[in-house]
Amino acid sequence: MIFLAKLLQGIAFLPAIVHGIEGLFGHNSGNDKKQAALSFASAAIGVSDAVSSKQIADSAKFNEGLGKVIDGVVECFNASMWAKTK
Repeated sequence: MIFLAKLLQGIAFLPAIVHGIEGLFGHNSGNDKKQAALSFASAAIGVSDAVSSKQIADSAKFNEGLGKVIDGVVECFNASMWAKTK
């Protein structure tokens, strides 16, 4: 259960991570920005520790799911007034 709490806390920071990545890497491709966001989010959640302690059984599927959450955050941002201010 400790990992679940850590995962939910990490997901709560995804909008801030995505916004920060956009500011830092705005000129890069969408895939580059997504990979950077995945890297930051994975570090925040502690994915490598969770894999080594067997809390994550399939890291590829976990990262795929995390990527889908990041895509959702980007989609929400792009549909909001946040995207219109640029």
